[in-house]
Amino acid sequence: MEFMQGQRLETTVAIAVAVVAVAAGAAYLFLRSRKPGGCLDPENFREFKLVEKRQLSHNVAKFKFALPTPTSVLGLPIGQHISCRGQDAAGEEVIKPYTPTTLDSDLGYFELVIKMYPQGRMSHHFREMKVGDYLSVKGPKGRFKYQPGQVRAFGMIAGGSGITPMFQVARAILENPKDNTKVHLIYANVTCDDILLKEELDSMAKNYPDRFKIYYVLNQPPEVWDGGVGFVSKEMIQTHCPSPAADIQILRCGPPPMNKAMAAHLDDLGYTKEMQFQF
Repeated sequence: MEFMQGQRLETTVAIAVAVVAVAAGAAYLFLRSRKPGGCLDPENFREFKLVEKRQLSHNVAKFKFALPTPTSVLGLPIGQHISCRGQDAAGEEVIKPYTPTTLDSDLGYFELVIKMYPQGRMSHHFREMKVGDYLSVKGPKGRFKYQPGQVRAFGMIAGGSGITPMFQVARAILENPKDNTKVHLIYANVTCDDILLKEELDSMAKNYPDRFKIYYVLNQPPEVWDGGVGFVSKEMIQTHCPSPAADIQILRCGPPPMNKAMAAHLDDLGYTKEMQFQF
């Protein structure tokens, strides 16, 4: 009798051990196969530490913020942005949207390229930030969601700091070997010094000549200049953007007066509302 009870006890223990082992193995495989979650919260601000600040020009700097671990991803869908919270010169709270220039393929950090205006309220906050400070961020935000292959080609019209969402979308397309979407970008500024991300944009044009074209436009060009001069015109759009079609889309992002003028140009050229998107 005692022998049979001992056998039953051993059997029960063996089964329990097996169940625990199977459960542990399943959990291990699940965790290994699961993609890392994003660090953003759409409802609440989260704090991210500034680990590097690099001045690119007299009023432009690149800010690098650390994520919780070296393998963390920000979790921002392509074409969307984040809300950043800070304080202006009077100590009042200010919240403004920004688009990181990094993607989720950049693990452990995200970067913002910020143009700081003399009277800009959020510009003051970024200008005062020092390595070791924290930035309050909430997101994702935005109506645009990109899926590879959703259009044959994008036309992009950007002005000033409006380049950042265009850069994010273009980079995601070009770095995906399975995405054959073509990108045609018109980028307008006042002077050469105002062109953001020029080195990166030129590198993209060089590395992907069949998929990415860029045309710079300046109000005050240097003496030697082979780009556009003045404001972006209907003729420039006709020449450097894909023609109206059901499988193309024109994205635009710039100062309000520019956005309004570009919308009128696009309407006149036959681009329907469905073919246009404004960030």
